[in-house]
Amino acid sequence: MDHFPQGAINHIRSASRLMVRELGFMNATLAATAYPPSSVHAIVEIGNRQVLTAAELVELLGLEKSSVSRMVRKLIEAGELEEIPNEADARSKHLRLTAQGADTLRSIDRFATQQVEAAMSLLTEEQRRTVREGIAHYAVALRAHRLGTELSSPAQLLDIARGYRPGIIGRIVQMHADYYARHSAFGQPFESLVASDMAELMGRLHNPRNEVWVALEGERIVGSIAIDGEGEGGEAILRCFILDDCARGKGAGRRLLAEAMKFCDQWQFPATRLWTFQGLDAARRLYEDFGFRLEHEQEGQQWGRRVMEQCFVRPFL
Repeated sequence: MDHFPQGAINHIRSASRLMVRELGFMNATLAATAYPPSSVHAIVEIGNRQVLTAAELVELLGLEKSSVSRMVRKLIEAGELEEIPNEADARSKHLRLTAQGADTLRSIDRFATQQVEAAMSLLTEEQRRTVREGIAHYAVALRAHRLGTELSSPAQLLDIARGYRPGIIGRIVQMHADYYARHSAFGQPFESLVASDMAELMGRLHNPRNEVWVALEGERIVGSIAIDGEGEGGEAILRCFILDDCARGKGAGRRLLAEAMKFCDQWQFPATRLWTFQGLDAARRLYEDFGFRLEHEQEGQQWGRRVMEQCFVRPFL
């Protein structure tokens, strides 16, 4: 371990204690709720990801299984959470927010947003950037130390969240339109096609065989992927896989694809199919790493101009 000056260590420890106090973690309750910090964290994480199992919550919060079990039971009794069947795995149940829990989450978000905005307004733009990047790196380093793992890649500073969130359709369309206009000269027909497809798919997320994930930088969507589980013959279709330029080259695409393939394997779809076109070599290598193989090619112009369309298929492993 590299030697780090004791004075610097003391400075970071002092700042950390001050943050804990000012954020309210020394109090019995947090974020203007009636709940302790661990329960507030659970509500936020479940709300951000739509559904979580208790085991996933244990990993996220870094708490003992028994502690999480007691906390979850109290939140269920308080009307904040509910258990629903995990149709992909009968051995476990999903946790999700109730309508009351969603209201509680909105209150927590309002409180936290006002708290952060008030503090950041006192800083210069350079100081804000330093705080944003420094806290993220420090938090990831603390987690790596706790877990005894290697320091996470830059992509780990992004959060992967599951399920619909306001603005997701427009943001997915924007990322597609921006990227493919620059790199493939696609225009309005392509953007309109993506908008129509995404609106139609998001309208079917009530079916548990369909799902969407996003990569988040703070609250900003910087990547997406979706599984349409209503394909012909019971197959799954991989859709809306896109990254913002700021998320490229950091492994975020691999993390999103891993979540989608895990979902497909849980549902045991006979195969997962995707449509793309020739020339996207980096994406093709990533697909092949996850077991996709080129099935056939054909000329088409549904993208707005003539391209060589490609269909890749990944059989259930």
